Amino acid sequence: MDNKYLSVSAITRYLKAKFDSDDNLRVVFLKGEISNIKYHTTGHIYFSLKDETSKINAIMFSSSAKKLLFKPIDGSKVLVTGRISVYEATGGYQIYVDEMLEDGIGNLYIAFEELKKKLSKEGLFDTKYKKQIPKIPSRVGVVTAPTGAAIKDIMSTIKRRFPICEVILFPSLVQGESAKEDIVKNIKLAESYDLDVLIVGRGGGSIEDLWPFNEEIVARAIFECNIPVISAVGHEIDFTIADYVADMRAPTPTGAAEMAVPNMSDLISLISNLKIRLNEAINKKVNYQKLLLDSIKGSYALKNPLIMYENKKQKLDMLLDNLNKTLLKKYDNSLHKLEIVKKSFILNNPTLLYKEKMTKLDSLIEKLELINPLGVLKRGYSLTYKDDKVLKEIKSVNTGDTLLIKLYDGEINTTVKSVKENKND
Repeated sequence: MDNKYLSVSAITRYLKAKFDSDDNLRVVFLKGEISNIKYHTTGHIYFSLKDETSKINAIMFSSSAKKLLFKPIDGSKVLVTGRISVYEATGGYQIYVDEMLEDGIGNLYIAFEELKKKLSKEGLFDTKYKKQIPKIPSRVGVVTAPTGAAIKDIMSTIKRRFPICEVILFPSLVQGESAKEDIVKNIKLAESYDLDVLIVGRGGGSIEDLWPFNEEIVARAIFECNIPVISAVGHEIDFTIADYVADMRAPTPTGAAEMAVPNMSDLISLISNLKIRLNEAINKKVNYQKLLLDSIKGSYALKNPLIMYENKKQKLDMLLDNLNKTLLKKYDNSLHKLEIVKKSFILNNPTLLYKEKMTKLDSLIEKLELINPLGVLKRGYSLTYKDDKVLKEIKSVNTGDTLLIKLYDGEINTTVKSVKENKND
């Protein structure tokens, strides 16, 4: 009778299998308000998703949580994508969240990702186009709102770190529908000034507040700007298209000011260290030159310059003597060779050389005559041709063939009446 009773684990596994096999629960889109959120040390996020009448438990694993573009808190209204399943340990069903967006701005995130992909494909984010931020600028431009925390932080930071630097503000709208055109206008205006670096940005805010810095015309204006641009939009967790296009991205407006100018105290320390190193290098060089001078002053040549001259003069005399000996020897050799030539047998008997050459020529002519075919014909032989080919054997001739016979002094055309082959073979 006990066989009809299931264990709690069995029914839970059954329900989980039902949930997991239901296609409608594999990809679920929910919206609601977050409550009881907990960030675990593993990186997982545990929370509840609720509306006016219902609530569902939710978990977002760390692999998905790393992709979040905002930080969810209790009360955040969100749009989530995930799957519904049963957690066997408690028997409760919950949603395993893969993606999460802030409710009401999902379309903005989609537009952000599409523009990011487009500009990246065009190469606007490539490091090869990034301009270097100068180490010691004399004039810094700032495109931002004339009031608010951003400009105050930038001005105070630059004044504290590098007070000799001039700061030029280009007051701009940084929020609202007209902000994008105003930002572009001020970036182009800044290019007409002699600036070393340009900071473009604003303080923190919602994604809607920061959206002008995600506009394509702003991104292209920053990319095309001939001044190195530091993007300083929002807080450290905020990322905009301007951050990707700029030559450098700062986590905050204060951070942008720190990147734009050096710390005066650091420069003073650096200059002091360089002065010390320069003095050491100069002293080392002077001491070396002193030692070199003392060495030259005490040298034998400087103390006895006439002796050095006499040594060189003596060496020159030796070289001249050697040169004269060499020339005389060559002259004597040439005279000796000339005497030998004058006394030579051939020179005294030139006709003998001619006769010898003529004898060799006659010998060559005789050898040529021996192999000359015309010479053979002179001795009574003839050459017989058939079809312009010399006949070598009787087998090549048939009765009625026309033959050409060449003699020493002419040719004979004849017709074969009969052919007789020797039977000696």
